Amino acid sequence: MMHVDQWEGFNGRLWKEEVNVRDFIQANYKPYDGDEKFLAGPTQATDKLWGILQGLQKEERAKGGVLDMDTHIVSGITSHNPGYISEADKDLEQVVGLQTDKPLKRAFMPYGGIKMAEQACQNYGYEPDPELHKIFTEYTRTHNQGVFDAYTPEMKKARHNKIITGLPDTYGRGRIVGDYRRVALYGIDFLIQEKQNDFANCGDGTMVDDVIRQREELSMQIKALKEMKVMAQSYGYDISQPAKNAKEAVQWLYFGYLAAVKTQNGAAMSVGRISTFLDIYIERDLENGTLTEEQAQELIDHLVMKFRMVKFARIPSYNQLFSGDPVWATLEVGGIGVDGRSMVTKNDFRFLHTLENMGPSPEPNMTVLYSSKLPTNFKKYAADISIKSSSVQYENDDVMKPVWGDDYSICCCVSATQTGKEMQFFGARANLAKCLLYAMNGGRDMKSREQVGPELRPITSEYLDYDEVIKKYDVMMDWLAGLYVNTLNLIQYMHDKYYYEAAEMALIDTDVRRTFATGIAGFSHVVDSLSAIKYAKVKAIRDEEGMIMDFETEGDFPRYGNDDDRADDIAVWLLKTFLEKLKKRHTYRDSEATTSILTITSNVVYGKATGNMPDGRRAGEPLSPGANPSYGAEQSGLLASLNSVAKLPYEWALDGISNTQTINPDALGHSEQERIDNLVQVMDGYFDQGAHHLNVNVFGTEKLIDAMEHPEKEEYANFTIRVSGYAVKFIDLTREQQMDVISRTCHATM
Repeated sequence: MMHVDQWEGFNGRLWKEEVNVRDFIQANYKPYDGDEKFLAGPTQATDKLWGILQGLQKEERAKGGVLDMDTHIVSGITSHNPGYISEADKDLEQVVGLQTDKPLKRAFMPYGGIKMAEQACQNYGYEPDPELHKIFTEYTRTHNQGVFDAYTPEMKKARHNKIITGLPDTYGRGRIVGDYRRVALYGIDFLIQEKQNDFANCGDGTMVDDVIRQREELSMQIKALKEMKVMAQSYGYDISQPAKNAKEAVQWLYFGYLAAVKTQNGAAMSVGRISTFLDIYIERDLENGTLTEEQAQELIDHLVMKFRMVKFARIPSYNQLFSGDPVWATLEVGGIGVDGRSMVTKNDFRFLHTLENMGPSPEPNMTVLYSSKLPTNFKKYAADISIKSSSVQYENDDVMKPVWGDDYSICCCVSATQTGKEMQFFGARANLAKCLLYAMNGGRDMKSREQVGPELRPITSEYLDYDEVIKKYDVMMDWLAGLYVNTLNLIQYMHDKYYYEAAEMALIDTDVRRTFATGIAGFSHVVDSLSAIKYAKVKAIRDEEGMIMDFETEGDFPRYGNDDDRADDIAVWLLKTFLEKLKKRHTYRDSEATTSILTITSNVVYGKATGNMPDGRRAGEPLSPGANPSYGAEQSGLLASLNSVAKLPYEWALDGISNTQTINPDALGHSEQERIDNLVQVMDGYFDQGAHHLNVNVFGTEKLIDAMEHPEKEEYANFTIRVSGYAVKFIDLTREQQMDVISRTCHATM
């Protein structure tokens, strides 16, 4: 058993024998069930640095969304000189390290695709070094090049027609959460030693494909760990050994995360479950008198400030899909341990408190792992912060823990992953609404009129027959599921080959569990359309070529979102059916197929590509986001809407079921305390039913309209809202996206 001086005062044995952060946490953390009265406000250093950063953010927005961009240096762990928020005030920074050498300066990251990297520069008026173009076209290949060389014509056509959208074929895939805590607990040297041991024992000497690949990947991981040491040394820190106090623990952990964002521009670069871990170090320092509460809060404030600064250079098509410049630096608080102990610590309060000390912010994507069994004081504080900031999302710890244990992280918006033991192959969305229209039109696309799906016999009857539609839809979904998985298999293969996440995987077990993420778009519109066909009369309106272009619906029909089993049963059937079709396909590296009902802000892009639907949705209009009911469908209040969504089994959508709700403050109550109590009551009831996720927005539609019309008002500079799976500054959305948010149901009654 190892022993180092830095571990003085820490209990437990197993974590000293092997890399096992969970065991360390369980042996050492102190649950806290008190209230928030112990919290400290921002220090002068925090106020000054945050003021400087806000000034830079305003300048960034004035310049069209990008403050500065690197055009000469390819980003890597050791590529840039040290950078600070302010060179003159760098001594104020309790946590140091930037992605590049200047604050908010975006890196040049061509390994996903050189065209993407160049376009990201040119879109904002920057011209990349032509030598870089030559290197990444003539001398080496990129992930994007590999993908498009291998795509089949069918895949390209499906991609172009947006029946599959958001594919990670031009950027880093993200959703891989390194266990950044390991850097603090063990130091880099021990982590290198462990990976070298894995390398020595990789395979039995027979050089089959899997062994060869793993040996190469382990070599890349070891190199990344060594480079982390070099990067830290440039800032004056030696991270070869474990952290000896709270300040070092925060800094060491952040260096691990910084290595990840310096090398990957993934769609989701989550921070992970770090709060309870760091609390152990803070508590030890508080007890021995080397740290005050003010200093502890300052450490957390400065760490969060750094997470708020993570930026990637993006292309216009990406910004349309994922509007508002998100990074999904998702960070979790709360949860209940497998042994029944609350995992809430004082540090969970500190992280939520950053939303008061520095105001609301989309990043990090603050997530409460919720259970009705959490301490009442914490639930009330989280609800209070939700109401004040609209910056918090909630996920059901009770349904996730049986699958992922009590040391999982949220790796994107709503997807869980076992910290340090698992990685996820990220995988875009299949447009099931469009697929339904393909089923009716024999695989032809309403908008492009191309034959995209299999050339099947279209529906020719005047009125749509439910059984006929279902039969054809089943066949078309089967085609889409197969094409979707094959496309993702190809993308994941090329990503591993050309853009491997060495820094993140170096902080994950070598024997890693892999999940294969997929997703559904247009969910509620399919449910309501099928309900209309089943319970009302739907007439097909055809053009001169006989192609169905529109529908006339006679009579009323039940809609998903009103706690009506007639519609909700269709929703449950749809989820189960599509998942079953995905699961029977071969998935890359024998990964476990999962799906989600989640669209982020891409619901607008999907909607543009999708024609008229039988539920009454018009061509080009946004699809309803995630698992949310269709716009205007919710007629029975908030609780009925929540009840409908709660019927979808999490076990069938382990990648997550996103539900975003906007509640008028008056609907929650007429006093601050009444609103807090009612929101806690709502969440207790919702999650006790087995529901997975809830985004909480508390404001009226009138505030959104005013922010859209007057973005220059100071009160809207950091006005943050929850969209499907992440938070965003409302003024950073395009007007089109803003209008979409405004059109969503704002519940006036419970």
